[in-house]
Amino acid sequence: MNDHMNEKVNDEQTTVTLTLEDDTEVECMVLTIFPAGDQEYIALLPMDSVDEDEGEVYLYRYEEDADGNPNLTNIEDDDEYEIVADAFDELLDEQEYDDLVGEDEI
Repeated sequence: MNDHMNEKVNDEQTTVTLTLEDDTEVECMVLTIFPAGDQEYIALLPMDSVDEDEGEVYLYRYEEDADGNPNLTNIEDDDEYEIVADAFDELLDEQEYDDLVGEDEI
């Protein structure tokens, strides 16, 4: 099952509108596209959660077609989801470290 994604850029911030299975539309900010295993994944934060300290992050399999159009696919396998969630957490930890240390101190 694929969720439909429309992409737009707002003031250097990329957002997408997801159309969920029940036809609900959710506007999300693209946090990052990152590799895990031999696949790329995308992390999305719903716009209504942006100002909250802890919001729900959506993780999807990310691919581009021959024309460069993005395609998101649900992660159906629990083991695959755990690998992706761990990779995303690691990425967040690295980002926090970089923010704390600063590039000039590395």
